[in-house]
Amino acid sequence: MSRFTEILLVSPLPDGKNWVIKKDFGYEVGNEGSGEVIDVPMGFATDFASVPRLLWWLFPKWGKYGNAAVIHDYLYWDQRYSRMRSDDIFLEAMKVLEVDQLTAWILYQSVSWFGWLSWKSNRERKKEGHDRVLRGYSEKITDWKGTNTLKARP
Repeated sequence: MSRFTEILLVSPLPDGKNWVIKKDFGYEVGNEGSGEVIDVPMGFATDFASVPRLLWWLFPKWGKYGNAAVIHDYLYWDQRYSRMRSDDIFLEAMKVLEVDQLTAWILYQSVSWFGWLSWKSNRERKKEGHDRVLRGYSEKITDWKGTNTLKARP
């Protein structure tokens, strides 16, 4: 069975919407020992599950599926896999986390139907030179949207 390689350690960013990964975090795809590992680097900014605010009461941005959402966010930024494969890995990771089947199915269908918006936006932002991996915690950092509003906290 697949597994997460490390515990997820995050810290909130000053924008109140995003969190930064404080320790390398990863996921082994397929079966343990498969050698197919997704490594999310320290400094990656995530918003966890991209759920519309209206539905937060039902599907909060952070839930039992939180670790899977971080992997999915990273895959959508990195784009080493196809969008469909990234969505399938998200579903697999939710199964590892034992997210109930209905919740996993709804979240999977949501990214399958609407994920193209984030996929396209990430691709365009990368072309513009933006990075969701925030580097240098002791200096001013730029948020992944390029607004220069975030400052690193000690």
